[in-house]
Amino acid sequence: MAVKLRLKRMGAKKKPFYRIVAADSRSPRDGRFIEMVGTYNPLTNPAEIKINEELAMKWLKNGATPTDTVRNLLSKSGIMAKFAKEKQGK
Repeated sequence: MAVKLRLKRMGAKKKPFYRIVAADSRSPRDGRFIEMVGTYNPLTNPAEIKINEELAMKWLKNGATPTDTVRNLLSKSGIMAKFAKEKQGK
């Protein structure tokens, strides 16, 4: 089972709100997911990003691949740099 960290769209029409979730790559975008890792609200200025660092690191260590957008969000919050350091230290 290939797990991806990706965005699940929530909110009303023209007012998107996203959950960052760990999901099976075969499941639909807004369908079933394994675990919620964080949220992303692009409407606020600046955009609000809340990520549970422990869960994100757990999924990255277990081999989950983040989508491009989620990778950018994780980089902005410093989680990708921390993951790279841990991976390099092994």
